[in-house]
Order: sequence, then structure tokens, then C-alpha cells
Amino acid sequence: MQWETVIGLEVHVQLATRSKIFSGASTAFGAEPNSQACAVDLGLPGVLPVLNEAAVAMAVQFGLGIHAEIPEVSVFDRKNYFYPDLPKGYQTSQMYHPIVGPGEVEITLEDGATKRIRVHHAHLEEDAGKSLHEDFHGMTGIDLNRAGTPLLEIVSEPDMRSAKEAAAYLKAIHSIVTYLGISDGNMAEGSMRCDVNVSVRPRGQASFGTRAEIKNVNSFRFVERAIAFEVERQIELIEDGGEVVQETRLFDPERDETRSMRTKEQANDYRYFPCPDLLPVVLDRAYVDHLRDNLPELPADKRARFQDALGLSAYDAGVLSASREMAEYFEAVKDACGDAKQAANWVQGELSGALNREGLPIQDSPVSATQLGGLIARVMDDTINGKAAKQVFQALWNGEGGGDANSADEVIEAKGLKQVTDTGAIEAMIDQVIADSPAQVAQYRDAEPDKRGKMIGYFVGQVMKASRGTANPQQVNALLKEKLDALC
Repeated sequence: MQWETVIGLEVHVQLATRSKIFSGASTAFGAEPNSQACAVDLGLPGVLPVLNEAAVAMAVQFGLGIHAEIPEVSVFDRKNYFYPDLPKGYQTSQMYHPIVGPGEVEITLEDGATKRIRVHHAHLEEDAGKSLHEDFHGMTGIDLNRAGTPLLEIVSEPDMRSAKEAAAYLKAIHSIVTYLGISDGNMAEGSMRCDVNVSVRPRGQASFGTRAEIKNVNSFRFVERAIAFEVERQIELIEDGGEVVQETRLFDPERDETRSMRTKEQANDYRYFPCPDLLPVVLDRAYVDHLRDNLPELPADKRARFQDALGLSAYDAGVLSASREMAEYFEAVKDACGDAKQAANWVQGELSGALNREGLPIQDSPVSATQLGGLIARVMDDTINGKAAKQVFQALWNGEGGGDANSADEVIEAKGLKQVTDTGAIEAMIDQVIADSPAQVAQYRDAEPDKRGKMIGYFVGQVMKASRGTANPQQVNALLKEKLDALC
């Protein structure tokens, strides 16, 4: 039987506010446990929440970024459950009237095709604290620093049909929220994580199968691995005569498997009701229009501009617009050297290779965009050749040269890498190489004309060696062929 996978994601994005959603406590990462939890976060008697307007603005910006409906009125609800890291005994969330309505996100598939994934809604809520199970010798520690941290939960429709599509959707969400500046998207620090809903059904069947929810997956790679395991588990279970039960599961990356946590609760288990301490949020059109007018250029628009205005391929445009940092770096390089294609080649080639080897994000590149643009300009005006350019790049990477667009010039000068384009000088080197290579010249002369092209490589190598790599390769090839053919 052919099976079809059905996937929906609930993505939790920590908003980049300086204080929490209902209190003035800090949201900074890495503080000592329980040092950033105030009376409101602890749920002490008599305290009242005050809504953080910045969180509202960020949620609306996201909605506008995915072309979603922005309801005029949204309402906060209490989601009641009891867990040690939830001191109030309820989580303030939005169940029935979320701040962002239906929208859509476009993803790019491996074959270059695009697909639109529907977003059911996005709602604001507060995060819970964190249970710590390590180093407590059979006990659990509770850190409430995260309690009250503002989250935007983005709920997709079950429109994804493979692990690759789910990862592409998650990357698209990551790209949008970081472009907007509403989250740093740091999955290692918990700024973005997702719950993955997975089910399978016979291909062609209209109704969905029973889904399992995999909680708190915190990397693109883990999302793919968790889905792959869960799909195989469900198919094997059904084919062996069993039934999939609706439950919450946990992904264990060390064992590369999902494990059951608890049977899935229904909405009525949480006894949702409107929060009596918070008024409905009413957004007037002028407020929403102001936020819309100040949106930055988003990934899809930037990708289209890179193709249409700069002439980049769909692949190059996709890679260079994938993150805001990458796009800004590329455009700065392009502005410095004046050639988009050359800038794209260097950013995706030499620079990305070096960053990957060192495990660095592009914003921490030792070579600045203006430095790289200056280097590319020297290649384009034939000051240096490609081989020398790599030496200059490595020198810049190691901190040599100044800190501006002239850094490449300083390295070129210091290392004597300026390309020799003087015909007389190159001819002199060629004459010396020919004089020192009588056996190779004889072989060239005796070879069939159509085989001489491959044999010229030896002479080119010797001339480049004599020039310490500074001779213009095109001139060397042309002059060598002319002189060698004259000897035949």
C-alpha cells in the first residue's frame, strides 16, 4: 500500500522584546536561575498583568509579513494545567480570538518549485518556566526565568507532505521573523522551537489519519529526523494490525527516535476561558497601516529583486536572500565591487567555504563586506589573477591589511602579488622556459596538432612558477601557443 504523510507545524517564536509579555522582568538569555522572575511571573497573590505593546506590534508585523488577516479584536484566554514550571496553574494564551488570522508562507522545494503552505493563525502567549532534571540527584529543579517570556505561536494547516517540506517551511518562518527583527531565531537558546504533528493515510484517502504530536523540536535537522522516524513507526504499526493513538511524543536525537510522553489532551481538558485580568486588544486601522508601511523588504521580495534587477539565477537569489545577514553582506559586497554576479560567486564560494570550515555565522566573518568587495574589484581590473586573489583572501581572513576597502591593495602590495601584464616581461619568461625545456618542446613539435592543447599546460605551469603566480594567465596561454606553434 502507498502511504501519504500529512504534517502540520506549531512554531513557537520568542519575540525580541526587552521585557516579558505581562511584566517588566528582563528576557535576557543566560541569567542565573530564577534571577529574572518578578511577582507577576511567579503568580503571587494580588498582582495584575500589563500587556507589552511591543509584543503586539511584533505579532502584527508577522501577520502582515505573511499576508494574513489582522482581526480588529483579539482576546487573551487562560489555559489551565498544573505543572511545576507553571506557577500560576494556568498559561495566558489566545484560543478563540488570536491576534493573527489566516495567511500563507511560500516555500521552495528541492527541485526549485515553490509551494504555498497555509497558516491557520498565530497567537500571543507567555512561555512557561523550565524544569531541570540534571545535577539534582533524583529531583527536579525549576528555573522560572523564562516564565512570562513573550511567544508567538504560528499554527500551520496540515499542508506539508514530507520531512523536507516541513524543514523548508520552518526555515521560511525563521527567515521571515529574523528579517522582520521580531526574533533572533536562535534555536540553540530556545528562541524558536516547534511541535510537529504527523499522521499517515493511504494515498488517495481524503480523511486524515490519527496524528501524533512531537513536542519541542529545536533544529531543522531534528525536525526531518523526527518526522522520518515517526512516519516509519506509524506505517509499521498500521501494517502490523495496530492503531495509531493520538498522543504527545518526545524526539530523542541521541537514539534518533520518538517516545511516548502522554496521551494527547483535548482543548476542553484545558478549560479555556477569557482571562479576566486582561481587556480585549483592539487594533485600529491606522495602527496596522503604520506597521505595514514600515515593514522591511522580506525574503520573497528580496529574492525576486535579486533575480529581476541584479540578474542572478533563481538558485543564487534563493541562497543569498535566505537570511537577512547574508543578504545584507552580499549587497554590501556588490556595492563595493560593482558586479552582482562576481559578488555572488565570492560570497557563496570562497567566503562561505571559509565560514563553514570555522563554524562561523556570516555576521562574524573576519573579512568585512567592504574588504571582500575591494578584493573582487582588483580581480576585475586585472590587478591580480584568481590564484593570487585566494592568497589575498586568506591574508584578509587572517587579519592582515587594514579594515576598509583598501585592505586588499595593502596585501597585494606587501606580498608582491600584482599581476604582470607587461607583454615584454611575460615573453622573456616564456623564452626562458622554452629554452630550459628542449625535451618538452620536441614532444610538442612532434605531436598531432589536435593534441598540443593539452601539452601546453606544462609550459603554462613553468611560466606561472617563474612569475610566482603573478603573470596574467590569459596572456601566458596566448603567447605560449604563438611561440610554440612557430617552432613546429
